[in-house]
Amino acid sequence: MEIQWIAIAFVFGFIAKRFGQPPLVGYLVAGLFLEAIGFRMASPLHDLSDVGIKLLLFSIGLKLDLKSIARPEVWGVASIHILVTTALFGSAALALGALGVPLLSDLTLGSATLVGFALSFSSTVFVVKVLEERDDVLDLYGRVAVGVLIVQDLVAVIFLSASEGKVPSPFALLLVVLLFARPLMHRFLRWCGHGELLVLAGFALALGGSSLFQAVSIKGELGALFFGVLAGHHAKSDELAKAIASFKDIFLVGFFISVGLTGLPTLPIIAVALGLLLFALFKSALFHVLFVRFRLRARTSFFASLSLGNFSEFGLIVGALAVTKGWLSADWVIVFSMAVVFSLVLSSPLNSRSYQLYGRFRIWLYRWERPDRLPDEQPLVIPDARVYIFGLGRIGTAAYDELKDTYGDTIVGFDIDDERIAAHNTAGRRVFKASATDADAFGQLNLGSGAIELVLLSMSAQLENRNAVRLLRRSSYKGIIAVTARYEDDEYLLRKAGADLVVHVMNEAGIGFARDALRKVAASRPA
Repeated sequence: MEIQWIAIAFVFGFIAKRFGQPPLVGYLVAGLFLEAIGFRMASPLHDLSDVGIKLLLFSIGLKLDLKSIARPEVWGVASIHILVTTALFGSAALALGALGVPLLSDLTLGSATLVGFALSFSSTVFVVKVLEERDDVLDLYGRVAVGVLIVQDLVAVIFLSASEGKVPSPFALLLVVLLFARPLMHRFLRWCGHGELLVLAGFALALGGSSLFQAVSIKGELGALFFGVLAGHHAKSDELAKAIASFKDIFLVGFFISVGLTGLPTLPIIAVALGLLLFALFKSALFHVLFVRFRLRARTSFFASLSLGNFSEFGLIVGALAVTKGWLSADWVIVFSMAVVFSLVLSSPLNSRSYQLYGRFRIWLYRWERPDRLPDEQPLVIPDARVYIFGLGRIGTAAYDELKDTYGDTIVGFDIDDERIAAHNTAGRRVFKASATDADAFGQLNLGSGAIELVLLSMSAQLENRNAVRLLRRSSYKGIIAVTARYEDDEYLLRKAGADLVVHVMNEAGIGFARDALRKVAASRPA
């Protein structure tokens, strides 16, 4: 049965995708199915899950800007949210217990507070996977959400260490020396080249960092994250992240299956877990209120809050520890497991439809905005333009330079990567910070005047390209929309959304390569 779970995960993931849900919903259901038929988590599945989480945190570190965690809208919101949800969830559990609700009636003040604390965290694995699928890790809402997750994880690690009586080894202070090894690590990545050696380097850094931290009695996942930060912000970082992405996703299947393999739920457990979904929605609403109060825009607050509106794998760990210590009954491990499963099943379709949900409710959400917004959230002021290019990676940059002979300084580019924007502006290109799926920004881009003739979309995430096309067509823009695609089946979906031109990146690269070669041949012939 150690191999059959792969086939079962595929079947349920495939069914979920056919019904328009993310495959991870199917993986969660597969875990419940395996538990129901008596499957027990074997060592290989546990090891795959563990490696997947470490690779995930390592990939977060590759893109993480540590300064973002120090921002009040990150640590302030995360801290207040943990305190409020712990107090409210704990109080609600005690109140419902007093009414005789099963499982809750045996809770004391301390154990009820512990339940509230376990439910205050959001799922790092789920949120980062959602952000990566949209390529929104560097968007402001993505950076804020990841920052909140890291603060939550640090709080959880401190709690677990204190509860287990573990104190970091004195040798942990020597980890500071690793900061000075960053140039050497970057040089090491350059020496690895581009093939399988780079993939193995990613595994070695993620797992090696984890083992090193564990050796000094610090949670290994923090080591994987820390080594990702050390390897980040380098020319090789993006390539390394892409190289390990597929492996990470496969290993994380093991994690989502393992969530459902905690134990068979009884009807009272299912009832309590379903009731906790109301608290998951409350968590999301509270995040939104706090983000807005900390001067974020309605869009940023909404997307970050929606992604964080779920329960965390840390709840399972806290629950297991509480059962071991005798603070909670054994049934609570299954309650936390079911709560995580149900919250992710609910959160997945909500996040996949987040653009449509924001479009429907954004007028109402505007009422919550503060007029004194953060500098990053100020309205766009765009000079005269005739062409907009969203996504200034290699393809977008090449398109910008090619069109400059025709359109001159009337080309304007947009990206969400601060470092990339600064580099483009230094090179003389006009590039501003904005997301192609920001409906609010579109209202400031003069799209309905007829002055904009062409919009190019060259983001790496096809979901983002598709949603950007839909937003443009729903706006007053009547010009041409050209989009890049990586796969044949993307063309149908992009054209259905409203794209006028879909360019297959690899096909066009081959055509351009052949044309340049022919010009070289013609130039080499005798006159």
